[in-house]
This record gives sequence, structure tokens and C-alpha cells, in this order.
Amino acid sequence: MPDTTFNFRQLTPLLATAGQPDEEALHNLGQAGYEVVINLGLAEADYAVTEEQAIVESQGIRYLHLPVSFQQPELEDFRNFRQQLKNLSGRKLFIHCAANKRVSVFLALYRTIEEGWPWSEARQGIESLWQPDEIWRAFIFNTLQSEGIEIQ
Repeated sequence: MPDTTFNFRQLTPLLATAGQPDEEALHNLGQAGYEVVINLGLAEADYAVTEEQAIVESQGIRYLHLPVSFQQPELEDFRNFRQQLKNLSGRKLFIHCAANKRVSVFLALYRTIEEGWPWSEARQGIESLWQPDEIWRAFIFNTLQSEGIEIQ
């Protein structure tokens, strides 16, 4: 995966995130050794690659589309993402959305809830990309609160 993909982040040897990759980048995922692609973006959006699933699956890579509305993220969206990540432990993952904003929030929440990261550390991944708006700040707060985690 070329690090020229918008907001690309290689977070660990088994985990990379980014904004929407173009067709060329999608065609290179197999060579990069990715086993699973998770797309949190919307299929009908202007930025979406129409044939993304076919391109990914043609390389023997599992494709999961877990669309999340940027204007209305739901707790159930995160719970589904969380369960998928738990099921995919140990696999090489590439997770993306339009600009890596949804992904950054979902991963920070996952790291805090599932991996025990302090929120102050987990949120650095978000803040390196963007400052969440009121919708996303409320989503973060409510999601952590639903897990009994208090943040300032």
C-alpha cells in the first residue's frame, strides 16, 4: 500500500488505515500482504470506488463493508466494528473510510475499550488527523460512557 493514499497510517505491522484508496492502491493490497479490508465509508458516495469489493476479493482478500454515516454514527456501528476486529485478531488488516476520520475514532474507541489504552493515548490517533465535531464528540463520549469509561 503506497503511503501516498490520503491520510495513510501504518499503525502496526498488522494494521494500516487510510482515507479512500484509489483503484491502483486497491490493486496493490494483495502484494502488500493484506488479508482483510474493512471499509467504513459509504458505497454510494462520490469518493467511493465502484468496484472496490471486486478488486479486493479478486486478490483473495476478505472484504467487509461496514458503512457508517458521517453525519449520524451509531453505537451499533461501533459494536459491529468491534466484534469484527475481535474476530480478525492476528490478521493483516487495512481499514479505511473517506478520509480516515471514522476509522480513527473507531480504532481509538476499540483500543480504549478492548485493549485498555488510556483515552489520552488512544485519542492521539484521532487528533493527528482531525478535531471531531460536535456529532463525533458526542458519539465518542456516549460510546465510552456505555462501557463505563469516563473521560474529561
